[in-house]
Amino acid sequence: NDKLAKEMAELTNNKRFVYDSYRRLIMMYADVVCGYDKKEFEKILEQYKKSHKYQYDNDLNGDDWFNITESFKKLYKDFAKEEFPQELKEQLLNAVSSVFKSWNNERAIYYRRMNNIPDSDGTAVNVQEMVYGNLNELSATGVGFSRNPSTGEDEFYGEFMINAQGEDLVSGVRTPLSFAEFKKQMPKLYAEFCTYAKKLERHYKDMQDMEFTIMDNKLYLLQTRNGKRTAKASIRIAVDLYNEGLISKNEAILRVSENDIENSLHETFKMKELKDAKLITKGLPASPGAGSGHIYFTTEQAIKVAKNNEAVILVRLETSPEDISGMNVSNAIITIRGGRTSHAAVVARGMGKCCVCGCNEIEINEKNKTMIVNGKKYKEGDLISVDGNSGNIYEGEIPTELPKLDKYFKEFMKMVYSVKKLKIRANAETITDVETSLKLGAEGIGLSRTEHMFFESNKLYHFRKMIIAETKEERIAALNEIKSIQIKDFEKILKKLDGLPLTVRYLDPPLHEFLPKSKEELKKLSRELKCSEKRL
Repeated sequence: NDKLAKEMAELTNNKRFVYDSYRRLIMMYADVVCGYDKKEFEKILEQYKKSHKYQYDNDLNGDDWFNITESFKKLYKDFAKEEFPQELKEQLLNAVSSVFKSWNNERAIYYRRMNNIPDSDGTAVNVQEMVYGNLNELSATGVGFSRNPSTGEDEFYGEFMINAQGEDLVSGVRTPLSFAEFKKQMPKLYAEFCTYAKKLERHYKDMQDMEFTIMDNKLYLLQTRNGKRTAKASIRIAVDLYNEGLISKNEAILRVSENDIENSLHETFKMKELKDAKLITKGLPASPGAGSGHIYFTTEQAIKVAKNNEAVILVRLETSPEDISGMNVSNAIITIRGGRTSHAAVVARGMGKCCVCGCNEIEINEKNKTMIVNGKKYKEGDLISVDGNSGNIYEGEIPTELPKLDKYFKEFMKMVYSVKKLKIRANAETITDVETSLKLGAEGIGLSRTEHMFFESNKLYHFRKMIIAETKEERIAALNEIKSIQIKDFEKILKKLDGLPLTVRYLDPPLHEFLPKSKEELKKLSRELKCSEKRL
Protein backbone atom coordinates (compact mmCIF):
# COMPACT_ATOMS: atom_id res chain seq x y z
CA ASN A 1 0.00 0.00 0.00
CA ASP A 2 1.02 3.69 -0.14
CA LYS A 3 2.40 3.73 3.43
CA LEU A 4 4.51 0.57 2.97
CA ALA A 5 5.80 1.68 -0.43
CA LYS A 6 7.04 4.98 1.04
CA GLU A 7 8.71 3.23 4.00
CA MET A 8 10.32 0.56 1.77
CA ALA A 9 11.69 3.19 -0.63
CA GLU A 10 13.38 4.98 2.30
CA LEU A 11 14.60 1.74 3.92
CA THR A 12 16.09 0.22 0.74
CA ASN A 13 17.06 3.54 -0.86
CA ASN A 14 15.68 1.97 -4.05
CA LYS A 15 12.61 3.86 -5.19
CA ARG A 16 12.78 2.24 -8.62
CA PHE A 17 12.39 -1.31 -7.26
CA VAL A 18 9.61 -0.41 -4.80
CA TYR A 19 7.35 1.45 -7.23
CA ASP A 20 8.02 -1.03 -10.05
CA SER A 21 6.71 -3.71 -7.63
CA TYR A 22 3.75 -1.57 -6.48
CA ARG A 23 2.53 -0.78 -10.01
CA ARG A 24 2.68 -4.55 -10.81
CA LEU A 25 0.50 -5.32 -7.79
CA ILE A 26 -2.11 -2.75 -8.89
CA MET A 27 -2.20 -4.04 -12.48
CA MET A 28 -2.36 -7.73 -11.52
CA TYR A 29 -4.90 -7.14 -8.75
CA ALA A 30 -7.10 -5.19 -11.20
CA ASP A 31 -6.79 -8.01 -13.74
CA VAL A 32 -6.97 -11.18 -11.62
CA VAL A 33 -9.16 -10.07 -8.71
CA CYS A 34 -11.43 -7.51 -10.38
CA GLY A 35 -11.44 -8.67 -14.00
CA TYR A 36 -10.50 -5.27 -15.47
CA ASP A 37 -8.65 -5.13 -18.78
CA LYS A 38 -4.90 -5.41 -18.17
CA LYS A 39 -4.19 -3.93 -21.60
CA GLU A 40 -5.44 -0.52 -20.43
CA PHE A 41 -2.69 -0.45 -17.79
CA GLU A 42 -0.09 -1.61 -20.33
CA LYS A 43 -1.16 1.23 -22.64
CA ILE A 44 -0.30 3.76 -19.92
CA LEU A 45 3.17 2.23 -19.57
CA GLU A 46 3.76 2.09 -23.35
CA GLN A 47 2.64 5.73 -23.81
CA TYR A 48 4.84 6.87 -20.91
CA LYS A 49 7.88 5.10 -22.40
CA LYS A 50 7.15 6.60 -25.82
CA SER A 51 6.77 10.17 -24.52
CA HIS A 52 10.01 9.88 -22.48
CA LYS A 53 11.85 8.12 -25.36
CA TYR A 54 12.51 4.97 -23.29
CA GLN A 55 12.92 1.69 -25.21
CA TYR A 56 12.92 -0.85 -22.35
CA ASP A 57 11.28 -1.10 -18.91
CA ASN A 58 14.79 -1.16 -17.43
CA ASP A 59 15.36 2.42 -18.67
CA LEU A 60 12.78 3.83 -16.23
CA ASN A 61 14.00 5.29 -12.90
CA GLY A 62 12.32 5.50 -9.48
CA ASP A 63 10.48 8.75 -10.24
CA ASP A 64 9.16 7.28 -13.49
CA TRP A 65 7.77 4.22 -11.70
CA PHE A 66 6.26 6.43 -8.99
CA ASN A 67 4.45 8.46 -11.70
CA ILE A 68 3.22 5.29 -13.39
CA THR A 69 2.01 3.89 -10.04
CA GLU A 70 -0.04 7.08 -9.53
CA SER A 71 -1.49 6.75 -13.06
CA PHE A 72 -2.34 3.08 -12.38
CA LYS A 73 -4.12 4.01 -9.13
CA LYS A 74 -6.13 6.64 -11.02
CA LEU A 75 -7.11 4.12 -13.73
CA TYR A 76 -8.06 1.57 -11.03
CA LYS A 77 -10.33 4.20 -9.44
CA ASP A 78 -11.92 4.92 -12.86
CA PHE A 79 -12.69 1.19 -13.21
CA ALA A 80 -13.72 0.41 -9.61
CA LYS A 81 -15.25 3.77 -8.64
CA GLU A 82 -13.18 3.55 -5.42
CA GLU A 83 -9.50 3.84 -4.37
CA PHE A 84 -7.10 0.92 -4.65
CA PRO A 85 -7.50 -0.99 -1.32
CA GLN A 86 -4.93 0.06 1.29
CA GLU A 87 -5.84 -2.67 3.81
CA LEU A 88 -3.34 -5.51 3.25
CA LYS A 89 -5.54 -8.29 4.61
CA GLU A 90 -8.33 -7.22 2.23
CA GLN A 91 -5.90 -7.45 -0.72
CA LEU A 92 -4.72 -10.93 0.32
CA LEU A 93 -8.15 -12.46 0.99
CA ASN A 94 -9.56 -11.05 -2.27
CA ALA A 95 -6.58 -12.53 -4.15
CA VAL A 96 -7.14 -15.95 -2.52
CA SER A 97 -10.85 -15.79 -3.33
CA SER A 98 -10.17 -14.92 -6.99
CA VAL A 99 -7.99 -18.04 -7.42
CA PHE A 100 -10.79 -20.29 -6.15
CA LYS A 101 -13.30 -18.53 -8.43
CA SER A 102 -11.00 -19.00 -11.44
CA TRP A 103 -11.70 -22.76 -11.36
CA ASN A 104 -15.09 -22.11 -12.93
CA ASN A 105 -14.23 -19.44 -15.47
CA GLU A 106 -14.77 -20.11 -19.17
CA ARG A 107 -11.12 -20.67 -20.11
CA ALA A 108 -10.50 -23.05 -17.17
CA ILE A 109 -13.51 -25.17 -18.15
CA TYR A 110 -12.31 -25.23 -21.81
CA TYR A 111 -8.77 -26.21 -20.71
CA ARG A 112 -10.12 -29.08 -18.55
CA ARG A 113 -12.22 -30.43 -21.41
CA MET A 114 -9.21 -30.25 -23.73
CA ASN A 115 -6.97 -32.14 -21.28
CA ASN A 116 -9.57 -34.55 -19.81
CA ILE A 117 -9.30 -33.08 -16.29
CA PRO A 118 -12.40 -33.79 -14.15
CA ASP A 119 -14.41 -30.80 -12.89
CA SER A 120 -14.48 -32.39 -9.42
CA ASP A 121 -10.70 -32.04 -8.84
CA GLY A 122 -10.86 -28.46 -7.53
CA THR A 123 -7.92 -26.07 -7.20
CA ALA A 124 -5.63 -24.86 -4.39
CA VAL A 125 -4.03 -21.61 -3.30
CA ASN A 126 -0.40 -21.33 -2.29
CA VAL A 127 0.61 -18.24 -0.26
CA GLN A 128 4.35 -17.67 -0.08
CA GLU A 129 6.88 -14.98 0.73
CA MET A 130 7.98 -12.86 -2.21
CA VAL A 131 11.53 -12.61 -3.53
CA TYR A 132 12.31 -9.84 -5.96
CA GLY A 133 14.08 -10.31 -9.26
CA ASN A 134 13.69 -6.61 -9.96
CA LEU A 135 15.66 -5.46 -6.88
CA ASN A 136 18.83 -4.45 -8.78
CA GLU A 137 21.25 -5.50 -11.57
CA LEU A 138 22.36 -8.48 -9.43
CA SER A 139 18.78 -9.76 -9.48
CA ALA A 140 16.98 -11.73 -12.18
CA THR A 141 14.08 -14.03 -12.97
CA GLY A 142 14.02 -17.17 -15.10
CA VAL A 143 12.38 -20.38 -16.21
CA GLY A 144 14.58 -23.43 -16.72
CA PHE A 145 14.11 -27.01 -17.89
CA SER A 146 16.31 -29.93 -16.88
CA ARG A 147 16.14 -31.14 -20.51
CA ASN A 148 15.24 -29.49 -23.80
CA PRO A 149 11.39 -29.51 -24.00
CA SER A 150 11.45 -29.16 -27.80
CA THR A 151 13.87 -31.95 -28.71
CA GLY A 152 14.22 -33.96 -25.47
CA GLU A 153 18.00 -33.53 -25.59
CA ASP A 154 19.76 -33.90 -22.22
CA GLU A 155 20.77 -30.24 -21.89
CA PHE A 156 19.72 -27.37 -19.62
CA TYR A 157 17.29 -25.14 -21.43
CA GLY A 158 15.58 -21.92 -20.50
CA GLU A 159 15.48 -18.15 -20.46
CA PHE A 160 16.07 -15.40 -17.95
CA MET A 161 15.89 -11.64 -17.52
CA ILE A 162 18.05 -9.39 -15.39
CA ASN A 163 16.26 -6.91 -13.09
CA ALA A 164 12.79 -8.29 -13.82
CA GLN A 165 9.98 -10.33 -12.28
CA GLY A 166 8.62 -13.69 -13.38
CA GLU A 167 5.49 -12.14 -14.87
CA ASP A 168 7.66 -10.30 -17.43
CA LEU A 169 9.01 -13.62 -18.67
CA VAL A 170 5.91 -15.83 -18.81
CA SER A 171 3.55 -13.13 -20.09
CA GLY A 172 5.82 -12.48 -23.06
CA VAL A 173 5.84 -8.70 -22.40
CA ARG A 174 9.62 -8.62 -22.87
CA THR A 175 11.87 -10.83 -25.01
CA PRO A 176 14.27 -12.72 -22.70
CA LEU A 177 17.92 -13.82 -22.80
CA SER A 178 19.01 -17.40 -23.42
CA PHE A 179 20.55 -19.80 -20.89
CA ALA A 180 23.87 -19.38 -22.73
CA GLU A 181 23.78 -15.73 -21.53
CA PHE A 182 22.84 -16.86 -18.00
CA LYS A 183 25.92 -19.10 -17.95
CA LYS A 184 28.09 -16.27 -19.29
CA GLN A 185 26.80 -13.47 -17.04
CA MET A 186 26.22 -15.40 -13.77
CA PRO A 187 28.39 -18.58 -14.01
CA LYS A 188 28.26 -19.54 -10.28
CA LEU A 189 24.50 -19.16 -10.03
CA TYR A 190 24.04 -21.03 -13.34
CA ALA A 191 26.10 -23.96 -11.99
CA GLU A 192 24.08 -23.91 -8.74
CA PHE A 193 20.82 -23.98 -10.72
CA CYS A 194 22.03 -26.95 -12.82
CA THR A 195 22.91 -28.92 -9.65
CA TYR A 196 19.40 -28.42 -8.23
CA ALA A 197 17.76 -29.16 -11.61
CA LYS A 198 19.41 -32.59 -11.88
CA LYS A 199 18.69 -33.37 -8.20
CA LEU A 200 14.99 -32.57 -8.72
CA GLU A 201 14.88 -34.57 -11.94
CA ARG A 202 16.30 -37.64 -10.19
CA HIS A 203 13.82 -37.20 -7.31
CA TYR A 204 10.71 -36.81 -9.52
CA LYS A 205 12.07 -39.17 -12.20
CA ASP A 206 10.97 -36.80 -14.96
CA MET A 207 12.07 -33.67 -16.82
CA GLN A 208 11.47 -30.64 -14.59
CA ASP A 209 10.20 -27.15 -15.44
CA MET A 210 11.47 -24.77 -12.75
CA GLU A 211 10.81 -21.12 -12.02
CA PHE A 212 13.56 -19.27 -10.20
CA THR A 213 14.43 -15.80 -8.96
CA ILE A 214 17.84 -14.35 -8.18
CA MET A 215 17.64 -11.62 -5.54
CA ASP A 216 20.82 -9.69 -4.87
CA ASN A 217 23.05 -12.54 -6.14
CA LYS A 218 21.21 -15.31 -4.24
CA LEU A 219 19.31 -18.05 -6.08
CA TYR A 220 15.77 -19.03 -5.02
CA LEU A 221 13.82 -21.90 -6.60
CA LEU A 222 10.14 -20.91 -6.58
CA GLN A 223 8.52 -24.03 -7.97
CA THR A 224 9.11 -27.20 -9.95
CA ARG A 225 6.75 -29.37 -11.93
CA ASN A 226 6.93 -32.04 -14.60
CA GLY A 227 7.63 -30.01 -17.74
CA LYS A 228 5.35 -29.79 -20.77
CA ARG A 229 7.14 -31.02 -23.88
CA THR A 230 6.70 -31.68 -27.56
CA ALA A 231 5.73 -35.14 -28.78
CA LYS A 232 9.25 -35.71 -30.10
CA ALA A 233 10.76 -34.72 -26.73
CA SER A 234 8.25 -36.87 -24.85
CA ILE A 235 9.42 -39.98 -26.70
CA ARG A 236 13.13 -39.20 -26.37
CA ILE A 237 12.90 -38.35 -22.65
CA ALA A 238 10.96 -41.56 -21.89
CA VAL A 239 13.58 -43.64 -23.76
CA ASP A 240 16.52 -41.82 -22.13
CA LEU A 241 15.10 -42.06 -18.59
CA TYR A 242 14.55 -45.80 -19.12
CA ASN A 243 18.11 -46.24 -20.44
CA GLU A 244 19.44 -44.23 -17.47
CA GLY A 245 17.68 -46.65 -15.10
CA LEU A 246 15.40 -43.98 -13.57
CA ILE A 247 12.13 -45.58 -14.72
CA SER A 248 10.94 -49.05 -15.80
CA LYS A 249 10.04 -50.01 -19.36
CA ASN A 250 6.32 -50.01 -18.58
CA GLU A 251 6.58 -46.59 -16.92
CA ALA A 252 8.45 -45.25 -19.98
CA ILE A 253 5.69 -46.53 -22.28
CA LEU A 254 2.95 -45.01 -20.12
CA ARG A 255 4.74 -41.63 -20.13
CA VAL A 256 4.06 -41.32 -23.86
CA SER A 257 0.44 -40.68 -24.89
CA GLU A 258 -1.28 -41.68 -28.11
CA ASN A 259 -1.34 -37.93 -28.93
CA ASP A 260 2.45 -37.85 -28.59
CA ILE A 261 2.75 -40.64 -31.15
CA GLU A 262 0.38 -38.81 -33.50
CA ASN A 263 2.05 -35.42 -32.99
CA SER A 264 5.54 -36.83 -33.50
CA LEU A 265 4.44 -37.45 -37.07
CA HIS A 266 4.05 -33.66 -37.50
CA GLU A 267 4.41 -32.42 -41.00
CA THR A 268 7.40 -30.37 -42.18
CA PHE A 269 7.65 -28.15 -45.26
CA LYS A 270 8.83 -29.79 -48.48
CA MET A 271 12.46 -28.78 -49.00
CA LYS A 272 12.19 -27.96 -52.71
CA GLU A 273 9.26 -25.54 -52.25
CA LEU A 274 10.79 -24.15 -49.04
CA LYS A 275 13.92 -23.04 -50.92
CA ASP A 276 11.81 -20.89 -53.26
CA ALA A 277 9.58 -19.45 -50.51
CA LYS A 278 9.82 -15.74 -49.65
CA LEU A 279 10.88 -15.15 -46.04
CA ILE A 280 8.83 -12.49 -44.22
CA THR A 281 10.65 -12.51 -40.87
CA LYS A 282 12.14 -14.79 -38.22
CA GLY A 283 11.26 -15.30 -34.56
CA LEU A 284 12.12 -17.80 -31.84
CA PRO A 285 11.17 -21.42 -32.70
CA ALA A 286 8.88 -22.18 -29.76
CA SER A 287 6.99 -25.32 -30.80
CA PRO A 288 7.89 -27.55 -33.77
CA GLY A 289 5.87 -28.37 -36.83
CA ALA A 290 4.84 -26.57 -39.98
CA GLY A 291 1.57 -24.91 -40.89
CA SER A 292 0.03 -22.63 -43.51
CA GLY A 293 -3.12 -20.58 -43.15
CA HIS A 294 -4.83 -17.22 -43.25
CA ILE A 295 -3.81 -14.48 -40.80
CA TYR A 296 -6.29 -13.63 -38.02
CA PHE A 297 -5.60 -11.37 -35.06
CA THR A 298 -8.25 -12.38 -32.51
CA THR A 299 -9.41 -15.64 -30.96
CA GLU A 300 -13.04 -14.80 -31.81
CA GLN A 301 -12.28 -14.38 -35.52
CA ALA A 302 -10.08 -17.51 -35.58
CA ILE A 303 -12.91 -19.64 -34.12
CA LYS A 304 -15.46 -18.11 -36.50
CA VAL A 305 -13.53 -18.86 -39.72
CA ALA A 306 -12.28 -22.26 -38.49
CA LYS A 307 -15.93 -23.38 -38.33
CA ASN A 308 -15.99 -22.91 -42.13
CA ASN A 309 -12.89 -25.14 -42.43
CA GLU A 310 -10.61 -22.19 -43.18
CA ALA A 311 -6.96 -22.75 -42.20
CA VAL A 312 -5.97 -20.21 -39.53
CA ILE A 313 -2.70 -18.66 -38.36
CA LEU A 314 -3.34 -16.78 -35.10
CA VAL A 315 -1.12 -13.67 -34.83
CA ARG A 316 -1.09 -11.98 -31.39
CA LEU A 317 1.03 -9.41 -29.55
CA GLU A 318 1.18 -12.05 -26.83
CA THR A 319 -1.27 -14.81 -25.88
CA SER A 320 -3.09 -15.21 -22.60
CA PRO A 321 -5.22 -18.08 -21.24
CA GLU A 322 -8.25 -16.44 -22.93
CA ASP A 323 -6.70 -17.37 -26.29
CA ILE A 324 -6.59 -21.14 -25.68
CA SER A 325 -9.69 -21.88 -27.79
CA GLY A 326 -8.35 -19.75 -30.66
CA MET A 327 -4.97 -21.48 -30.46
CA ASN A 328 -6.70 -24.86 -30.51
CA VAL A 329 -8.34 -24.21 -33.91
CA SER A 330 -5.21 -22.69 -35.50
CA ASN A 331 -2.61 -24.39 -37.69
CA ALA A 332 0.09 -22.22 -36.11
CA ILE A 333 0.54 -19.38 -33.61
CA ILE A 334 2.76 -16.30 -33.91
CA THR A 335 3.43 -13.84 -31.08
CA ILE A 336 5.33 -10.57 -31.34
CA ARG A 337 6.55 -10.71 -27.74
CA GLY A 338 7.80 -13.51 -25.55
CA GLY A 339 10.16 -16.43 -25.83
CA ARG A 340 10.31 -20.21 -25.62
CA THR A 341 8.90 -20.24 -22.09
CA SER A 342 6.06 -17.76 -22.69
CA HIS A 343 2.39 -18.73 -22.44
CA ALA A 344 2.08 -19.18 -26.22
CA ALA A 345 5.10 -21.49 -26.42
CA VAL A 346 4.17 -23.71 -23.47
CA VAL A 347 0.51 -24.10 -24.47
CA ALA A 348 1.33 -24.66 -28.17
CA ARG A 349 3.81 -27.41 -27.27
CA GLY A 350 1.19 -29.10 -25.11
CA MET A 351 -1.34 -28.93 -27.95
CA GLY A 352 1.15 -30.11 -30.56
CA LYS A 353 0.71 -26.83 -32.44
CA CYS A 354 3.41 -25.08 -34.43
CA CYS A 355 4.44 -21.78 -32.74
CA VAL A 356 6.93 -18.93 -33.28
CA CYS A 357 7.45 -16.24 -30.60
CA GLY A 358 9.46 -13.03 -30.18
CA CYS A 359 8.79 -11.74 -33.72
CA ASN A 360 9.92 -8.21 -32.85
CA GLU A 361 9.92 -7.02 -36.47
CA ILE A 362 6.14 -7.47 -36.78
CA GLU A 363 3.86 -4.55 -35.91
CA ILE A 364 0.19 -5.46 -35.59
CA ASN A 365 -2.86 -3.24 -35.63
CA GLU A 366 -5.87 -5.20 -34.36
CA LYS A 367 -8.22 -2.31 -35.13
CA ASN A 368 -7.21 -2.09 -38.81
CA LYS A 369 -6.67 -5.88 -38.96
CA THR A 370 -3.19 -5.55 -40.45
CA MET A 371 0.40 -6.44 -39.68
CA ILE A 372 3.45 -4.60 -41.03
CA VAL A 373 6.85 -6.23 -41.42
CA ASN A 374 9.78 -4.15 -42.69
CA GLY A 375 7.39 -1.70 -44.36
CA LYS A 376 5.22 -4.35 -46.07
CA LYS A 377 1.57 -4.61 -45.02
CA TYR A 378 -0.30 -7.92 -44.61
CA LYS A 379 -4.07 -7.93 -44.15
CA GLU A 380 -6.41 -10.23 -42.25
CA GLY A 381 -7.02 -13.29 -44.42
CA ASP A 382 -3.64 -13.15 -46.20
CA LEU A 383 -1.96 -16.55 -46.58
CA ILE A 384 1.32 -17.24 -44.75
CA SER A 385 3.36 -20.26 -43.63
CA VAL A 386 5.01 -20.82 -40.24
CA ASP A 387 7.98 -23.09 -39.48
CA GLY A 388 8.07 -23.92 -35.77
CA ASN A 389 11.40 -25.76 -36.18
CA SER A 390 13.39 -22.78 -37.51
CA GLY A 391 11.25 -19.80 -36.40
CA ASN A 392 10.88 -18.66 -40.04
CA ILE A 393 7.66 -17.12 -41.37
CA TYR A 394 7.01 -17.15 -45.13
CA GLU A 395 4.61 -15.61 -47.62
CA GLY A 396 1.92 -17.82 -49.15
CA GLU A 397 1.23 -21.52 -48.70
CA ILE A 398 4.04 -24.10 -48.67
CA PRO A 399 3.21 -27.80 -49.10
CA THR A 400 4.14 -30.11 -46.22
CA GLU A 401 5.35 -33.70 -45.86
CA LEU A 402 5.57 -36.25 -43.06
CA PRO A 403 8.86 -36.31 -41.12
CA LYS A 404 11.46 -39.05 -41.08
CA LEU A 405 11.20 -41.06 -37.86
CA ASP A 406 14.33 -40.81 -35.67
CA LYS A 407 16.10 -43.54 -33.69
CA TYR A 408 14.26 -42.64 -30.44
CA PHE A 409 10.87 -43.19 -32.07
CA LYS A 410 12.04 -46.55 -33.43
CA GLU A 411 13.55 -47.56 -30.06
CA PHE A 412 10.34 -46.57 -28.27
CA MET A 413 8.21 -48.61 -30.69
CA LYS A 414 10.48 -51.64 -30.08
CA MET A 415 9.77 -51.25 -26.34
CA VAL A 416 6.05 -51.12 -27.10
CA TYR A 417 6.18 -54.18 -29.35
CA SER A 418 7.98 -56.16 -26.65
CA VAL A 419 5.00 -55.85 -24.26
CA LYS A 420 1.99 -55.47 -26.57
CA LYS A 421 -0.75 -58.07 -26.96
CA LEU A 422 -2.90 -56.46 -29.64
CA LYS A 423 -2.07 -56.80 -33.35
CA ILE A 424 -2.55 -53.75 -35.54
CA ARG A 425 -3.42 -53.74 -39.24
CA ALA A 426 -3.88 -50.72 -41.48
CA ASN A 427 -6.22 -49.56 -44.22
CA ALA A 428 -4.23 -49.25 -47.45
CA GLU A 429 -4.87 -49.44 -51.19
CA THR A 430 -1.64 -48.21 -52.80
CA ILE A 431 1.92 -49.45 -52.57
CA THR A 432 2.93 -46.12 -50.95
CA ASP A 433 0.30 -46.52 -48.22
CA VAL A 434 1.34 -50.13 -47.63
CA GLU A 435 5.02 -49.12 -47.29
CA THR A 436 4.11 -46.35 -44.82
CA SER A 437 1.91 -48.73 -42.80
CA LEU A 438 4.67 -51.35 -42.50
CA LYS A 439 7.23 -48.67 -41.59
CA LEU A 440 4.95 -47.57 -38.75
CA GLY A 441 4.58 -51.14 -37.49
CA ALA A 442 1.39 -52.52 -39.05
CA GLU A 443 1.28 -56.31 -39.23
CA GLY A 444 -0.80 -56.57 -42.35
CA ILE A 445 -3.58 -54.75 -44.16
CA GLY A 446 -6.96 -55.02 -42.44
CA LEU A 447 -8.85 -53.54 -45.37
CA SER A 448 -7.91 -52.73 -48.93
CA ARG A 449 -10.87 -50.90 -50.51
CA THR A 450 -10.20 -51.64 -54.16
CA GLU A 451 -12.15 -48.68 -55.58
CA HIS A 452 -9.62 -46.43 -53.80
CA MET A 453 -6.93 -47.78 -56.12
CA PHE A 454 -8.38 -45.59 -58.87
CA PHE A 455 -8.19 -42.11 -57.35
CA GLU A 456 -5.05 -41.25 -59.34
CA SER A 457 -5.84 -39.24 -62.49
CA ASN A 458 -4.22 -41.72 -64.91
CA LYS A 459 -6.35 -44.59 -63.51
CA LEU A 460 -9.53 -42.61 -62.92
CA TYR A 461 -10.29 -42.33 -66.67
CA HIS A 462 -10.65 -46.13 -67.02
CA PHE A 463 -12.86 -46.30 -63.93
CA ARG A 464 -15.17 -43.59 -65.30
CA LYS A 465 -15.41 -45.46 -68.60
CA MET A 466 -16.68 -48.50 -66.66
CA ILE A 467 -19.26 -46.37 -64.76
CA ILE A 468 -20.79 -44.75 -67.88
CA ALA A 469 -20.72 -47.90 -70.08
CA GLU A 470 -24.10 -48.33 -71.81
CA THR A 471 -23.75 -51.90 -73.05
CA LYS A 472 -22.54 -55.10 -71.45
CA GLU A 473 -19.69 -55.29 -73.99
CA GLU A 474 -18.51 -51.74 -73.16
CA ARG A 475 -18.61 -52.51 -69.44
CA ILE A 476 -16.66 -55.79 -69.81
CA ALA A 477 -14.02 -54.00 -71.94
CA ALA A 478 -13.64 -51.28 -69.26
CA LEU A 479 -13.53 -53.88 -66.48
CA ASN A 480 -10.75 -55.75 -68.31
CA GLU A 481 -8.67 -52.54 -68.39
CA ILE A 482 -9.32 -52.06 -64.66
CA LYS A 483 -8.43 -55.70 -64.00
CA SER A 484 -5.02 -55.38 -65.65
CA ILE A 485 -4.29 -52.26 -63.54
CA GLN A 486 -5.35 -54.07 -60.35
CA ILE A 487 -3.25 -57.16 -61.10
CA LYS A 488 -0.11 -55.00 -61.41
CA ASP A 489 -0.94 -53.08 -58.19
CA PHE A 490 -1.72 -56.22 -56.19
CA GLU A 491 1.49 -57.90 -57.35
CA LYS A 492 3.46 -54.99 -55.85
CA ILE A 493 1.39 -54.95 -52.65
CA LEU A 494 1.56 -58.74 -52.03
CA LYS A 495 5.29 -58.80 -52.73
CA LYS A 496 5.79 -55.97 -50.20
CA LEU A 497 3.60 -57.69 -47.57
CA ASP A 498 5.71 -60.85 -47.93
CA GLY A 499 3.17 -63.23 -46.37
CA LEU A 500 1.46 -60.75 -44.01
CA PRO A 501 -2.38 -60.85 -44.18
CA LEU A 502 -4.39 -58.73 -46.62
CA THR A 503 -8.18 -58.32 -46.56
CA VAL A 504 -9.66 -57.15 -49.87
CA ARG A 505 -13.04 -55.48 -50.43
CA TYR A 506 -14.30 -55.85 -54.00
CA LEU A 507 -15.23 -52.80 -56.06
CA ASP A 508 -17.88 -50.79 -54.27
CA PRO A 509 -17.74 -47.33 -55.87
CA PRO A 510 -19.90 -44.50 -54.48
CA LEU A 511 -20.48 -42.58 -57.73
CA HIS A 512 -20.13 -39.13 -56.13
CA GLU A 513 -16.49 -39.95 -55.33
CA PHE A 514 -15.65 -40.68 -58.95
CA LEU A 515 -17.71 -38.31 -61.07
CA PRO A 516 -16.84 -34.60 -61.29
CA LYS A 517 -18.84 -31.86 -59.59
CA SER A 518 -17.92 -28.53 -61.21
CA LYS A 519 -19.21 -27.44 -64.65
CA GLU A 520 -15.67 -27.11 -66.03
CA GLU A 521 -14.78 -30.68 -64.98
CA LEU A 522 -18.04 -32.03 -66.45
CA LYS A 523 -17.33 -30.34 -69.81
CA LYS A 524 -13.79 -31.74 -69.90
CA LEU A 525 -14.95 -35.28 -69.01
CA SER A 526 -17.80 -35.25 -71.52
CA ARG A 527 -15.27 -34.44 -74.26
CA GLU A 528 -12.85 -37.19 -73.10
CA LEU A 529 -15.53 -39.87 -72.80
CA LYS A 530 -17.58 -38.64 -75.78
CA CYS A 531 -20.62 -38.57 -73.49
CA SER A 532 -23.20 -35.79 -73.05
CA GLU A 533 -22.93 -33.45 -70.06
CA LYS A 534 -26.60 -34.06 -69.32
CA ARG A 535 -25.99 -37.79 -68.89
CA LEU A 536 -22.96 -37.24 -66.69
